[in-house]
Amino acid sequence: MGREIKFSLVYRDMWQSSGKYVPRVDQLTKIAPVIVDMGCFARIETNGGAFEQVNLLYGENPNKAVREWVKPFNKAGIQTHMLERALNGIRMYPVPADVRRLMAKVKKAQGVDIMRSFCGLNDHRNLELSIKYAKEAGMISQAALSITTSPIHTVEYYMSVVDKLVEYGADEICLKDMAGVGRPQTLGLLVKSIKTKYPHIKVQYHGHSGPGFSVASTLEVARAGADYIDVAMEPLSWGMVHPDVITIRAMLKDAGFTVPDINMSAYMEARSLTQSFMDDFLGEFIDPRNKIMNSLLVGCGLPGGMMGSMMADLKGMHAAINAALRKHGKPEVSLDNLVVQLFQEVEYVWPKLGNPPLVTPFSQYVKNIALMNIFAMANGEPRFSRIDKDSWNMILGKTGKLPGTLAPEIIELAKQQGLEFYTGVPHDAVKDQLPEYRKEMEENGWDLGQDEEELFELAMHDRQYRDYKSGAAKKRFEEDLAKIRADKAAALAPPTKEVQVERLFAYISDKYPQATPVLAPVSGTMLWEADFTDKSVAPQPGKEFKKGDFFACVEAYYGLEEVCAPIDGKLVDTCVKQGDKVAKGDVIAWIE
Repeated sequence: MGREIKFSLVYRDMWQSSGKYVPRVDQLTKIAPVIVDMGCFARIETNGGAFEQVNLLYGENPNKAVREWVKPFNKAGIQTHMLERALNGIRMYPVPADVRRLMAKVKKAQGVDIMRSFCGLNDHRNLELSIKYAKEAGMISQAALSITTSPIHTVEYYMSVVDKLVEYGADEICLKDMAGVGRPQTLGLLVKSIKTKYPHIKVQYHGHSGPGFSVASTLEVARAGADYIDVAMEPLSWGMVHPDVITIRAMLKDAGFTVPDINMSAYMEARSLTQSFMDDFLGEFIDPRNKIMNSLLVGCGLPGGMMGSMMADLKGMHAAINAALRKHGKPEVSLDNLVVQLFQEVEYVWPKLGNPPLVTPFSQYVKNIALMNIFAMANGEPRFSRIDKDSWNMILGKTGKLPGTLAPEIIELAKQQGLEFYTGVPHDAVKDQLPEYRKEMEENGWDLGQDEEELFELAMHDRQYRDYKSGAAKKRFEEDLAKIRADKAAALAPPTKEVQVERLFAYISDKYPQATPVLAPVSGTMLWEADFTDKSVAPQPGKEFKKGDFFACVEAYYGLEEVCAPIDGKLVDTCVKQGDKVAKGDVIAWIE
């Protein structure tokens, strides 16, 4: 038989790539024994990233979740691993050294075996303490390379980072292909280089499926010597997540590797349980687009893990962008077109911002700048006129050294705003804070927790932890969930006449504030009028029209369908006058 390949299930990442929340502790403890019974996993990614933060967001204790979740895997001899962001720990901004050290101690005590650490900029200086603290706590230190594709990110570039990580004492190297944009051939060459130079180092491949390279990449890294492959399982595999274990196993077995068997009865049970968690409430927060692979990601390189939050941001900005476009006489954009615009803008600004690998939090920063550029341009303003503080910290070097070179206009903009560039070690600028948080817990009468895990949680996620303790988080989550369900029920229910009329008035007043109602909704009728070319005059027979000008007909639910004139012509007749009743399909005007 051929060389053995082992699988790691990224169950935590499956949820965070697909939606806003993760399963509750009772759900996790229900599925853990079933995952064990599948018999094909050597490792499980259980926590880290946003896992603990989102537990706090819906009022659950993340420490209880981690302890209960990892217990069956510990008992079965399956290794568990967490994900952490080096300088940023398991949050979005820098974490003091004393809190990072406590994190490793707490997670080891809770039963987590491996600490996977990555720096979104691949700045080895940010990873040095992660490696030190993981090994100090008795954990396996797996240092990750944030994979992306650019002229800068070559095999030689990544090997220069690997050399430092091995020097610091890393036990393993992970290729964190968070956007799935790593090219199979290049990834294979990188793994071969690592295994040739450091044969004692274990290599794990983590590749998202979004742009479609992940299966080919998996085969290439396996042939080059990778030891572990991250996989997912239905109903949350593929799309923006990871390829399914069934497919990857079959492919590698055919290629001559030794791979474990899958207990398919347990697989189907785990699949059913995951679906039941989605049906419970988690599915309410999953955008359907996250189940679809998208080749547009090849160009922009955005990661699958942020697709849920990105779509939420886009939906929030969609109306504001369209309002700005209308204000400046420009055509509106659909949400789908806005997604494409954002991808294109990310691709445009990325090299100007120094080519930071697009992984949390830097993917969010680049996406935020791109989205604000789109909004600024809709308002007639120049690009880069709206950059937030966190994005500036990345640009200025406060979070690490950028791999590439900043564009001259970005450097000039920083000078105009009196901002200074930072060239020191990022961690040197962050002071210890544990004594302050310990004092806060004592003053509130809060228990520090087993192995000081509650102290750690406050220090890592202070605002969310306070909301969890006060009950505000649980209340907010229940209100959000109730609203989502009410909105969904309302959307599915047949609209009443009152709702139909409200929708029509809202549509008209928003899009055509100059429109004049000429018939009130009596006996189910409604008519309004406005000139689509000259907004001050209502259309009358004899009015000249050009190709593309609008006229209208009444539509279902008393809505209005806008119809483009197919040719130049003249308004020759109208079938309705003020007071006339109209019905679905009635034409208000004809074009000659």
